Amino acid sequence: MIAGNLNHIIDQVVKDKGIDRDVLVDALESAVLSAANKKYRNTRDLEAHFNEESGLVDVFEFVTVVDEVIDSYKEIDLNEAREIDPDVEVEDSLGMMLEAGSFSRIAAQTAKQVIIQKVREAEREGVYNEFKDRVGEVVNGIVRRYERGDLIVDLGRAEALLPNREQAPRENYRQSDRVRAYISEVKMSSKGPQIILSRTHPGLLISLFSSEVPEVAEGIVEIKGAVREPGSRAKIAVVSHDLDVDPVGACVGMRGSRVQNVVTELRGERIDIIPWTPDPARFACASLAPAEVSRVYIDDEGQSMEIIVPDDQLSLAIGKKGQNVRLAAKLIGWRIDIKSETSAQEEEQAQEQAQEQEQEQEQEAPVTEAAEENDSAVDVATEVAPVASDDASDTDTETTNTED
Repeated sequence: MIAGNLNHIIDQVVKDKGIDRDVLVDALESAVLSAANKKYRNTRDLEAHFNEESGLVDVFEFVTVVDEVIDSYKEIDLNEAREIDPDVEVEDSLGMMLEAGSFSRIAAQTAKQVIIQKVREAEREGVYNEFKDRVGEVVNGIVRRYERGDLIVDLGRAEALLPNREQAPRENYRQSDRVRAYISEVKMSSKGPQIILSRTHPGLLISLFSSEVPEVAEGIVEIKGAVREPGSRAKIAVVSHDLDVDPVGACVGMRGSRVQNVVTELRGERIDIIPWTPDPARFACASLAPAEVSRVYIDDEGQSMEIIVPDDQLSLAIGKKGQNVRLAAKLIGWRIDIKSETSAQEEEQAQEQAQEQEQEQEQEAPVTEAAEENDSAVDVATEVAPVASDDASDTDTETTNTED
């Protein structure tokens, strides 16, 4: 019903937009059918079919053959129907193709709008299907604009959002700047697919090392964990599955070239590379490097540990504003309490004194109880003595009376 051969247009749209041909044909048929229904005010039974040979969308009106017509829009007399198809019988459904000239300009405009909408929906679906399985990847994009602090990044086929909360501190971008970010989430909304990027996610650090270190990409070296305070400092734990490969050395690279590339990408963020071990105490000591550790006390049930360090290593172990110990605790997943040797000794002495006092009190307790028992015995004797005297006087009196 649309003038001209549509095959060329369909092929061009499929090529440019990457839309499946069947989806576009269905969109065309739906668009033309919508326009036809609007033209006839939904009073007729219509169907639209794309003709591959002619390249046109034909609209057919279907009516039921009856002996007596009641609804002229949906029924046709038997005699009139046989003029169209001599073999038709009563209760048969007869399809008649409508003329192209029966559509108004408004109906054609409606068809155009529906086609555009269908193409847009197909594009959105295609973008969502392309990126939904790419969560966790690092992508390159071009900064297009700022919207209320959020960054709109062009990824080619789609635009992504880098929210203000996912931007690292002290990182500034201008229009047309290139940005490398981590895909943290892909979701479908009423406005289409939303691709959320992040520059603060620990996965960005892991992905950057995977691209810079071949041993990590090949699985020889495994990154067991990564924690960050974006823009300031980060720690990663690595382990080697090959005895001949040093995991820390592989990540550092020749003269620090590999780790330096990651640091440059993260705008100067310091990175500590730590050898992973299944022993929590050893892992904690390595996580607090470069600080030295004297001894570790572990509470397995409470998933906590007390770490004693030399007095001159305390500030180094804690780090600026507690950053070093905070990152170490996140990396190993345990609660860490750091104390200096002096404070630990003072606490031990205080505990020893408290225990001695408790022991002294326990030893004094029986003596006090014995004294209290003796005092009670004296009181009882004192109370009984006068009674005995009175009885004795009475006895003497009675004896005297007897003698008399």
